[in-house]
Amino acid sequence: MTDTPTEMRSVVVEREIAYPTEKIWRALTQPHLIEEWLMKNDFKPAVDHRFNFSADWGSVECKVLEVEPNRTLSYTWGAHGLDSVVTWTLTPTSEGTHLRMEQSGFQPGQRLAYGGAKAGWPRFFANLEQVLARIE
Repeated sequence: MTDTPTEMRSVVVEREIAYPTEKIWRALTQPHLIEEWLMKNDFKPAVDHRFNFSADWGSVECKVLEVEPNRTLSYTWGAHGLDSVVTWTLTPTSEGTHLRMEQSGFQPGQRLAYGGAKAGWPRFFANLEQVLARIE
């Protein structure tokens, strides 16, 4: 008998970051900053805007689903048979901001994509924190 997951899965990464939501929002929505911590892109924070992330290994096709400045950003993430949604949630705290990222929509048979996301997003968060430390 095999133990095969039958439910959709999500990758969630959460961090307390000692910067205000406005600064983090800029790093999540300004293309030149996104490129520094994630990938090259033609992102615009406008609902229904279609954009791409690109890297050496290929590209990710995306569409903006929700924009609530300094609070919520959501977009589709489609690459190599994966159709998922990435949602960023920013919550002000006394120390700065609680930043939560959820990539949802991993099908049971997408173990490789799920594993890649579980390994990749913490590295992207580390890159993001380096960018935040450098920008005004």
